[in-house]
Amino acid sequence: MPLLLFDLDNTLLPRDAAFRAWARDFLTERGLPPGDLDWLVTIDGGGYVPRSTVLSATQRRYGLDDSLDFLLAHYRRGINSHIHCPSRNIDALRAARAAGWTLGIVSNGSTRPQLEKIRRTGLAPMVDGWVISEEAECVKPDPLIFEIAAQRCGIAPTGDWASNTWMIGDHAPADIAGAELAGLRSVWLHHGRPWAEPGYRPTLKATGLPEAVGQVLSARNAPGVRPGIRAAGPGRRRTVGTVAGSRWLRGHVNTALAGTGLSGARPGAQLSLSAPDGLRAPVPGDRPDGSAPATAAAFGV
Repeated sequence: MPLLLFDLDNTLLPRDAAFRAWARDFLTERGLPPGDLDWLVTIDGGGYVPRSTVLSATQRRYGLDDSLDFLLAHYRRGINSHIHCPSRNIDALRAARAAGWTLGIVSNGSTRPQLEKIRRTGLAPMVDGWVISEEAECVKPDPLIFEIAAQRCGIAPTGDWASNTWMIGDHAPADIAGAELAGLRSVWLHHGRPWAEPGYRPTLKATGLPEAVGQVLSARNAPGVRPGIRAAGPGRRRTVGTVAGSRWLRGHVNTALAGTGLSGARPGAQLSLSAPDGLRAPVPGDRPDGSAPATAAAFGV
């Protein structure tokens, strides 16, 4: 079954718009100059600057007495309160599902805030599974994270799985380079930017998610509608693959899974999840810093 994978921030969700909304609220609440919005947006770096850097600089600029932990918690609550999934993106996911595609999310970032985004935006029941770099202990563009995503979606990453898989994302070094390394085809959401990477290229380019999904569905190997196919809805039980890979969740799986209803997973264990709230992945499905997996405070999400 063909697999369509998506980045989360600035692909499925307009993360940068949510950051601007949080930054505007932050300045207003504290009586700070509204003209500093551009300063905050610049230092945010589209979410790729570590949160510790962004918030430490903010703390110094305004002489704040609040601790970094307090500011981080304020930021997490604020940005996630503004996050949403545009209806046009939901429609695109439904179109891909109706056309016979399995859908998954591959996100770099910290487990809890990324999982909250997936839940609160209604994406959980729209996809078959997801992987988040912190809990998986590998980061895009590592090909392993795409293999884990396939497993979480019920597809074994063996044989010709890569030739039947596409990746859609906005960040070239993570999403498009990762797809290239994993042998997947890709669509780059350019958001008005020129392509700047000389060593690799996306298969296709698009202005937004609906166009990208439309391009994938129009590709030569796009599947036809299969009788009886439907999304796994709330309450259905779905086997989502195995916990595989020596680097995956070793030593801290219970911490990573706290609050998800799952714990004690081990390499090779078969996982499934009854999902009365619409969650169907065994563990929580972006934002890279170009290094090894990091803590919640380090990732810019």
